[in-house]
Amino acid sequence: MNTNAITPDTLASSVIAVPPLARNAAMKVCATENTKVIRHLEAGGVRILLYGGNAVFYHIALAEYAGTLAILQENTGAETVVIPSVGPAFGTTLDQATVLRDFDFPTAMVLPARDIATPDGVSAGIRKFAEAYGKPIVLYIKFEGYLEPEHARALVDDGLVSWIKYAIVREDTAKDDYLRKLVDLVDPKIVVSGIGEQPAIVHLRDFGVQGFTSGCVCIAPSLSMDMLRALKAGDHETAETIRRTFESLEDLRNAINPIRVLHTAMGEAGIAATGPILPLLHEVTDAQRTDIAATARGLLMHNQPVAA
Repeated sequence: MNTNAITPDTLASSVIAVPPLARNAAMKVCATENTKVIRHLEAGGVRILLYGGNAVFYHIALAEYAGTLAILQENTGAETVVIPSVGPAFGTTLDQATVLRDFDFPTAMVLPARDIATPDGVSAGIRKFAEAYGKPIVLYIKFEGYLEPEHARALVDDGLVSWIKYAIVREDTAKDDYLRKLVDLVDPKIVVSGIGEQPAIVHLRDFGVQGFTSGCVCIAPSLSMDMLRALKAGDHETAETIRRTFESLEDLRNAINPIRVLHTAMGEAGIAATGPILPLLHEVTDAQRTDIAATARGLLMHNQPVAA
């Protein structure tokens, strides 16, 4: 596992995959199947793995946290960065900080809390977690009212932020006053587009962010990496062609549920047996599974492994 501090060059070098977490029938995290997911991504050239919402870290038990981190650390290639998540409850983040200090991950992402939170309170909580952890964190901005851009700048200026995942969904990606203000206040080279391939072209081209996260990259990692390379080369036509290839699976994720669809898709594509999904989520219907399977297998056909 690559334990070096994350730099803008790191963020530009790889799509940031956001994989599901495979579990066995007893709901235990499965080392064998999660290793299959990791190897599939690495074979497609991906070198950054972010375990967050798609891995249902929102609901992971503290009792299994250290064991899960150990599985990820022990089964990742030497060049691959692994970033676990903490939270979203503030007390949980502090307990997880204690666990994280026993590992060598370069950073951890704070999952965003909603409803029982205020921007000033979130900023204070993130500051306390980063101080307890002892490393800069990944700031995940997922919805309006979570943090203001000024909060983000203050945390960055104080050396508490490694990078920022920006994931507020807009009806028109190009019209985003929040993101415009954010990249005016902080270096856009530490900001990544956090909503997959679909808005990535606009975010990189028009706002100057450094890279993008993706769930669908877990099906076709080499294709998503091709899209990143095209964007970095200014070849937006090629990037757009690739973006459209991912659209069918993204449409299913948006129509049903992003996490449940990706979890199912990985298994139905034959990449790894992801097993049952962790509560408080539930399985897709049989009809939905059929659609997901056909779409995931079709996308997998576009994948061309590039690494030995």
